[in-house]
Amino acid sequence: MKEPKHNYSIDLLGSDEQARRIGPIKEAMRAAGIRHCLIYDNANIYYLTGRVFRGYVYINTDLEAPLYFVRRPNHLTAGAGGGAVHYIRKPEEIRGILEQAGIDPDAPVGLELGKNAYSEVMRLAAVFGGQTADVTAIMRARRAVKTDAEIDAIRRSGVRQSLVYERIPHLYREGMTDIEFQIEIERASRLAGCLGQFRVSGTDMELFMGNVLTGENADCPSPYDFAMGGEGLDPSIPVGANGTVIGENSPVMVDVNGNYDGYMTDMTRMYVAGTASDTVLKLNDLSRRICDALASMMRPGAAAADLYARAASMAAEAGMADYFMGHRYHAGFVGHGVGIEVNELPVLAPRSKDILQAGNVIAVEPKFVIPGVGAVGIENTYAVCDGRAAEKLTTASEAVVQLD
Repeated sequence: MKEPKHNYSIDLLGSDEQARRIGPIKEAMRAAGIRHCLIYDNANIYYLTGRVFRGYVYINTDLEAPLYFVRRPNHLTAGAGGGAVHYIRKPEEIRGILEQAGIDPDAPVGLELGKNAYSEVMRLAAVFGGQTADVTAIMRARRAVKTDAEIDAIRRSGVRQSLVYERIPHLYREGMTDIEFQIEIERASRLAGCLGQFRVSGTDMELFMGNVLTGENADCPSPYDFAMGGEGLDPSIPVGANGTVIGENSPVMVDVNGNYDGYMTDMTRMYVAGTASDTVLKLNDLSRRICDALASMMRPGAAAADLYARAASMAAEAGMADYFMGHRYHAGFVGHGVGIEVNELPVLAPRSKDILQAGNVIAVEPKFVIPGVGAVGIENTYAVCDGRAAEKLTTASEAVVQLD
């Protein structure tokens, strides 16, 4: 899937893989009465081409290959998938290029209305006669069903992330704060090839390379829609480690970036500096059992809401309902799609309408926050498969591991 770094083709996917991704998008566009669309979100451009550039991917249901309108960089060439590359200084030039190609630009244009600023949307709409349609949901739905090549990329990320997690116990030094420990984990991740970027969809969530929580900080709610919070180091990004010294026998939850090739795996594991209490061991085992139960349910046709209900019922049966997915604040989900971004579809939530399909990649994270103890729980990334239980893509030990 990956091409050499010196390859300047705008399409690094190849014609077959690109067709597997764009074909269903065209089908959805036809069903919605949308003849053409202009894609400009970085994550979606990467999905369609295998690289990020500043500009637009133009998809027309009557054209076999997309057209590329590129603002930067200026050295890209047409790829094996076909489609012409047009260099532009401003989007207003797109109209004339389409007209010269015999394409009527005045049909309502599909735009990612849920992804970009109002001013940009209005500017692009004017290029196409002022009428727009929204393709945000079409792109989200398509990206939720991964191709084999995408799952291979996620599988590779899972292998590399798991190897880093196996090294985590050896990075600890007595007296470390949570942020000092996190920095060492981030350093090990980067040296192992992690790209560092934690790509999140939307404008209301921010995170650097992950989350390390210990002690009472785990019970500090965050404004972001993550499973776990934390005060953070500064009110400008109020989530995660806050400088708490890792105490003796205190559980440490590690949920750090798994983006090694543009596709992410999401994994959480538990560590302890000393001896884990019976409470921590029992909750870690409960989290592991919930993951296993949901993995066996994650088959094509399963309802996402049913998976959430199963996780919640297992927590309640164990007397842990008040601490499930938080304590002072409860996250409203137990799992989420993951891929190019960490918050993709489907979402395992009580009111979710999502139905699982083969090719979904889902992170399951049943976690608990106990006052006076901290956060406990694991997270794994799974691929939904035909005819069998989901494939676990994150394979580091699920035990509570003692820090050296």
